[in-house]
Amino acid sequence: QVQLVESGGGLVQAGGSLRLSCAASGSTFSFNAMGWYRQAPGKQRELVAIITRGGTTNYADSVKGRFTISGDNAKNTVSLQMNSLKSEDTAIYYCWLKWGVSGYWGQGTQVTVSS
Repeated sequence: QVQLVESGGGLVQAGGSLRLSCAASGSTFSFNAMGWYRQAPGKQRELVAIITRGGTTNYADSVKGRFTISGDNAKNTVSLQMNSLKSEDTAIYYCWLKWGVSGYWGQGTQVTVSS
C-alpha cells in the first residue's frame, strides 16, 4: 500500500511563491514517476508537472518558466516550487505517484492565489 502526504499549500498574493512537498511511504518500492496535478472548481483535474525516476521532467504549458519540480529518489519525495503565482493557479493540488501500472493519489492541498 502506498500513501502520499502533501504539505505546503496555503494562501498567497498574486506574484508570490509557494513550495509544495509530497512524501511517499509504504512498502519498499522503486516508483516510475511522481508529480503534481491540480483541480480548480468546476474544472477537470489537469497535469501540472511530473518527474521520472531518471529525472526527466514534463510541465503544463501554463506553468513553464514559473514552476519547478524536483525529486529525491532515496527519500521518495517530490517538491514543486511555484513562483510568480497567478489567480488562475488557484486549485487543489494533488500529489501523484506511478508504480508499475498503478497510479496513486494524495489527499490534496489547497493553493489559493489572491489578486
